[in-house]
Amino acid sequence: MIARLAGVLLEKNIDRIIVDVQGVGYEVRVPLSTYSVLPVTGESVQILVHTHVREDSLSLYGFSTPRERYLFEKMISVSGVGPKLALALLSGLSPEELSGAILSGNTQPLGRVPGVGRKTAERLVVDLRDKLGAADAGSEVSGSTLDGRPHGESREGALVADVHSALLNLGYSSREAERALEEARRGSGLAGADQERRMTFEGLLREALRNASAMR
Repeated sequence: MIARLAGVLLEKNIDRIIVDVQGVGYEVRVPLSTYSVLPVTGESVQILVHTHVREDSLSLYGFSTPRERYLFEKMISVSGVGPKLALALLSGLSPEELSGAILSGNTQPLGRVPGVGRKTAERLVVDLRDKLGAADAGSEVSGSTLDGRPHGESREGALVADVHSALLNLGYSSREAERALEEARRGSGLAGADQERRMTFEGLLREALRNASAMR
């Protein structure tokens, strides 16, 4: 099984990347929490991998930290939660928010993620509360593996376009995404080019997600 990849970041999209390892390109699906800290294309990258094997396919899922991969693997062990939904949860909530909601038994943040119904949220809490509680007592799921510095800034309007695309991938309509982004940018207290220089992808996405959830 592939557990880690180290190579050159050949291609980067909101939901997947391609890592060139000595001439072989590996397609890896990633959550937004990992996408937001990737280096620019052409630079070296190291990423933790979960290899998901089915009868008719083999898929790779990548993560920037051991904690992200740990949460992903725990979530897909829950009945009714597949890799796609686990990635959506890691994209809609930070690892801290996700584990905090499960440990506290608060299903409301989980239910705000598109595709997560009440029963699924309750099942995540019931099945994982004790398991995550034991893991949080230690430190083996902390730390980061990515080379390069986090993406603190984005070029011009590409940042807004990336966040809009991310919201669509999470299941929001184009109108919902546009309204959520408009509110997020207004709430930042910045305007124009200065806003786009200073607002990070992750910060804008988190604010837009809060707005989109409140609109539903």
